[in-house]
Amino acid sequence: MKFNIAYPSNGTNKCFEVSDMARLNSLFNLRISSEIAGETLDSQFEGYIFKIMGGNDKQGFTMKQGILTNTRVRLLLAKGHSCYRPRRKGERKRKSVRGCEVGPDIAVLHLVVLKKGEKEIPGLTDTSIDNRLGPKRASKIRKLFSLTKDDDPRDYAIVRKVERNGKVNYKRPKIQRLVTSRRRKRKQKWLSIKKNRIHKKVANLKHYKALKAKKSREEA
Repeated sequence: MKFNIAYPSNGTNKCFEVSDMARLNSLFNLRISSEIAGETLDSQFEGYIFKIMGGNDKQGFTMKQGILTNTRVRLLLAKGHSCYRPRRKGERKRKSVRGCEVGPDIAVLHLVVLKKGEKEIPGLTDTSIDNRLGPKRASKIRKLFSLTKDDDPRDYAIVRKVERNGKVNYKRPKIQRLVTSRRRKRKQKWLSIKKNRIHKKVANLKHYKALKAKKSREEA
């Protein structure tokens, strides 16, 4: 069985293979989100704690959280379900998925490092890969650079260099959830329209009640 281990703090990922059935037997019947001690896989992982995030069986079918079995089942999936991406609005499809329990048919198991041990794992914990993209939400940019309300997050967006066909271009993300003076003016306009509509509705209702009371007095 192959184990695809990820170390999010360094942005690294490495695949290991374990063929000893004595070690693999202890993993059977564990579910997604279960924690595994590193010693159960290999002595080089002593002190490490891994978490099961998913996996695939020998035919490539994905493990799905919430399916409490170690076999393959067919489910009617719709928008919002994992292991399925609808192509049309309102589309549903019956697909085969693997249960969330680890069984002998699993070919690849995806793990993530929760706790690091004393020893370094070559290619996983001893190397670090920089993020290719920076944050694009205004609040996260302010948090990353410790900005104040007076600073403009657009000036601090991370720009990356792209070379294609001998040409050099620079790309910068569009800042999301950015509140500008133009946005405030537009919101004030919407609020004023809404308030005027409410005042007009109240005035019309008051006028209608006055006409109704006057008509009732005339009839009496």
